[in-house]
Amino acid sequence: MTTSRPFLTKIGLVVLTAAGFVGASAAIGTAVAAQDSDQKVEAQKEKNLAKGEREAKRLLLLMDTDKSGKISKQEFMNFMEAEFERLDVNKDGELDVKELTQSRVQLRTRGR
Repeated sequence: MTTSRPFLTKIGLVVLTAAGFVGASAAIGTAVAAQDSDQKVEAQKEKNLAKGEREAKRLLLLMDTDKSGKISKQEFMNFMEAEFERLDVNKDGELDVKELTQSRVQLRTRGR
């Protein structure tokens, strides 16, 4: 049986075209996956920002003793001094690792 060159050329074109479609599909799939991943990252960033804003509002409510909607330097310093006193369990005027570690646990459980 003899095979003509035009037939082989057509088969070659079909194979190359199919390979091109497979390659294009893979590239599109990768681009869609990357876009989906980017959207998930952005959504997580927005959730973190919203959580941070909620925490900032809580701090504002705790520190804003004159209810002005802002925290003055004096209000901030008063709050921090009171927190230091609360954390300094042994009342030595210094915070050590043990005092800071215990405070984190206490703060997390207090918020829940």
